[in-house]
Amino acid sequence: MLRLSGALSGWKPSESLACKDPLVLLLAGWSEIVGADVADNSAPVRISNGTLVVVTRSSAWSHQLSFLAERLLAALASRLPAAGIERLRFRVGTIPKHSRRQPTARARTARAATAERLEPSASPEEALLRFRRSVQQSQSARRAAGWQACASCGALCDGVAQSCATCEAAGRERRELVTARLLFEAPWLGFPGTAELVDGLCLEEYERIRRRLLRRWWGVLEQSRAAGRLSRDGRERLIASSYVVLRSKLPPETIAPATVRSVLGDELHEMLYGNDRNR
Repeated sequence: MLRLSGALSGWKPSESLACKDPLVLLLAGWSEIVGADVADNSAPVRISNGTLVVVTRSSAWSHQLSFLAERLLAALASRLPAAGIERLRFRVGTIPKHSRRQPTARARTARAATAERLEPSASPEEALLRFRRSVQQSQSARRAAGWQACASCGALCDGVAQSCATCEAAGRERRELVTARLLFEAPWLGFPGTAELVDGLCLEEYERIRRRLLRRWWGVLEQSRAAGRLSRDGRERLIASSYVVLRSKLPPETIAPATVRSVLGDELHEMLYGNDRNR
């Protein structure tokens, strides 16, 4: 069986596969990521909304692999961070034929070198015990090479990075949620004021979130305009207020009615504020 420590340090997607989807890369390197014994009894079949579905040969394999989900996620994140895999789901099924690939030259060499020392695993428990030992050896090797523990979760990452890919993605998601709420509730803060309240927010990320919200809000306003009516809760007025401030980039106290009409257009302006003149 190919040791996980060797697989993690040696396996990289080839340039010919770099442009393909993450599932193709996983299928190509599954045995080198999880080890030959585990790969013979499992295979990745689908990635959906951050969840990797892994089919296993039996409920025993699904049960045992579920205990190693965090370690498997760490191994996947270190090799394919762009895949965005955050969760694993195991189900019993037929192992796809395309997952039973012939071993690579490196895998054949490693298996030949260890054939005399390692017998095939007699059970899922034995294979997973070997997997745990391989993970421990891999972690020891990484620490010796200067890898540091992630400041958030403790997973090992290279000496340059302060957080692992998974924690970086989670931190980015939290920043986006907090920033989006501030842009809606206090759009007049602009980047300087928002950055003071959101740790790690940079101007590029702020602008990306602002543009995304503007597109989303304009879609809501356009739907109301096309329908010729507002929602019962009047949320379009709240959206329009934040939209005008973010779109014009002007302080609220300096925004004149003509500016609001120019940003929203005559029809939307009449729907949202036309009745205010009669009050």
